[in-house]
Formats: sequence, C-alpha cells, structure tokens
Amino acid sequence: MEKYGLAIDSSTGQLGLGLLDPSGSIKIQTWDLDRSMSSHLHQCLKEFLQGIDWQQLSFIAVVKGPGSFTSIRIGMVTARILAQQLSIPLLSLSSLASLAQAQAKSTQHELIATQLTATRDKYYVAIYEKSPTSKIVSPFLADMIVEMQQWKNILNQIERPYYLVEGGLQQGYAVEGLVQLANNLYLENNFTQWSQALPLYLS
Repeated sequence: MEKYGLAIDSSTGQLGLGLLDPSGSIKIQTWDLDRSMSSHLHQCLKEFLQGIDWQQLSFIAVVKGPGSFTSIRIGMVTARILAQQLSIPLLSLSSLASLAQAQAKSTQHELIATQLTATRDKYYVAIYEKSPTSKIVSPFLADMIVEMQQWKNILNQIERPYYLVEGGLQQGYAVEGLVQLANNLYLENNFTQWSQALPLYLS
C-alpha cells in the first residue's frame, strides 16, 4: 500500500493542507476560511484527500503555534483525533519554523529570521538556520514574543547575513515547509505520541 504524509496548518485565517506522496512530491492547497475554520476544515480535508484512503497515511503533521489561538486549537484537535484513530505519529511543529522552511529555497543565506504579527505592538519571532547539505532548518533563536524595537535590536546584534521573512494573515502556503520538516523528523524516527502534541501559546 502506498503511503502519504498529511500536514495541517491552521495557524492563521488561511487553512493550508499539504500532502507528501510516495514519490516525494508535495501537493498543497489553501482556503481563506477565517471564522469558518471550524465548520469547513473537515470538508476541506475530505476534498483534499479524495481518492486516498485514511489508512494510507503514515504520519500527520500540524502547526502548534504561534498564531491564532482559536484556529490553532481547531487544527490541533483535528490532527490529534486522526492520529489517535489511525494509530500513526503526529508531529507538531512551529508555524515560524514552517514559514522559514517554506522560504529556504528562496535564499542563499543560512540564517532565516521570521516574524508574525501577534498584537498591535508585539510580534512572534524566531531565527532558523538552514543546513548547507539537507536544506532543512533548525532553531537558531527560539520562538518568542517581543516588541518591534526588541526584535530590531536582536537582528542588529547578528553578525551573519540573514534573510527576513514576514508572515501574514494568509500563511497557508507555509504548509509546504511543514511537510518537509515533518517528513525529515519522521524518517529519523524523531516523533512523539499524539497525546504529547500540544498548542504553543506565547505570551
């Protein structure tokens, strides 16, 4: 039976679904759901996976945050239920890591700085480092919430070139990065049980 990897990014108002097929190709699709995330997520999943049996999934990846509190919770609950029912690994990863990974091919810089608006005067930020061989990103500066001036001060202290990525309300496309990160961890057997996947709410 051919196996697939499914990824769910509901960290913003734009739902992103990603599917890794047996050949290694990644299919992604986005929907602008915003407040209708809870009522449309399952239908979007059904349409996205048309022709594929649930038993063909080898793992599920989900964004744990930071981002929209309500949307993240909806995606996390859905992913946990599916992983539990299918008895497959659930990998929960940062939205900022997914954003960095999605942009990894767009820059020659090894450092990728990411930022996402949290409130009017604060931002979720992180810096990730891209491996020169695998092109997979790993944390250089952990996810945090800061004011813009603090973030600027942090960036000014970095002595190496970096690429800055600004996320937004339509970040569903970053699900491609989520698929890549999750698959890398899955192949390394670096994952936990579905019950250990919890939302990340920075404050």
